[in-house]
Amino acid sequence: MYSEKVMDHFSNPRNVGEIQDASGVGTVGNAKCGDIMRMYLDITDDGVIQDCKFKTFGCGAAVATSSMATELVKGKTVQEALTVTNQAVMEALDGLPPVKVHCSLLAEEAIHAALWDYAEKQGITIDGLKKPKSDISEGEEEEDY
Repeated sequence: MYSEKVMDHFSNPRNVGEIQDASGVGTVGNAKCGDIMRMYLDITDDGVIQDCKFKTFGCGAAVATSSMATELVKGKTVQEALTVTNQAVMEALDGLPPVKVHCSLLAEEAIHAALWDYAEKQGITIDGLKKPKSDISEGEEEEDY
């Protein structure tokens, strides 16, 4: 079963949409389950995420984790946003069923992909940021979703 917070973020997702001329845009997916997540960041000159939006094609858990991820990074510095993990997203949603944990991984990777795009556009390096996978199922053991 899903928590009340998951249901709320699925039924009333926050920050849905696109940001024109975004500072960074990241798109990730999971070929095994078909979820695709795109994250848009608007970052100020001093490195603060002033706006964050998403578009997600996927299940309710994918929408909920996208929504929560945008809430967790908004107002944070780039370095603080980098520390938002899939575990933090799951905890903020009061948990996810085990078969939906991959949705929180998508949210974390979407943030990293958008930060990567931002860093490339700015010609900077963000300490601790590794090039994200476009498909989070790369290198995973076979699982049934």
